[in-house]
Amino acid sequence: MKKLLAILAAAALLACAAACSSKKSDEKVLRVGMECAYAPYNWTQSDDSNGAVQIHGSTDYANGYDVQMAKYLADKIGYKLEIYKMEWTSLPTAVQTGTIDCAIAGQSITAERLETMDFTTPYYYASIVALTRGDSKYASAAGLSELDGATCTSQMGTVWYDVCLDQIPNANKLPAMEATSDMLVSLRSGKCDLLVMDMPSALASVAAYPDLKLLDFTNNPSDNFKVSDEEINIGISIRKGNTELLNKLNEALATLTTDDFAKMMDEAIANQPLSQ
Repeated sequence: MKKLLAILAAAALLACAAACSSKKSDEKVLRVGMECAYAPYNWTQSDDSNGAVQIHGSTDYANGYDVQMAKYLADKIGYKLEIYKMEWTSLPTAVQTGTIDCAIAGQSITAERLETMDFTTPYYYASIVALTRGDSKYASAAGLSELDGATCTSQMGTVWYDVCLDQIPNANKLPAMEATSDMLVSLRSGKCDLLVMDMPSALASVAAYPDLKLLDFTNNPSDNFKVSDEEINIGISIRKGNTELLNKLNEALATLTTDDFAKMMDEAIANQPLSQ
């Protein structure tokens, strides 16, 4: 009898182990790539504070707007989330080859990118704004025309520098800067009058340096920067043809509003390392 009980107990344990193993193997994982170095969209930190997620294969953690969005979407579609840290230029290849399932990394939905990847509906709308010092003569500007003659700059390789600065009347356009930090040094030291960037970057800068003034001309469309939708619509890139994941993410995104986006971005800006 004891031998029979022992056999039955062992069989039960094996069945349980098999069931647990099967359940684990059936768990779906959403592998999300990002730079983890582009605050307030994403950044790297040393702990899990403010809801950060551990970076796959690392002891560091990722946080930011993209991370919190990834957490929300993964939970909504019933997937386990994994964050992969990689170089900006390697993200498209990683998506196309299936190394990651998607990139949530502040990517604009451009026509060029759509040739090689699919994109979700926008998960943020990054309008273009200007940034100046609070004591600048341009601080009260209500439209683009009121920036006439300003000495300005922005980041190299961006629509901010290549397209928007040229729209400022009689602009004194300085050479492009390599990083946002360089731009801010130039502005705060008085080497230029204003910078052009997207709204999240400007909000993050103002949070870190309250002496700066954000100039948003959205409510004055006839006297605002002229940009196309592809320059302000930020989406999630997915391997072409992966309609199952694309549809799931779009359905999850449809449960959020632009107010939700704004609230999540505000929280990311408040938590970013630069603002602390």
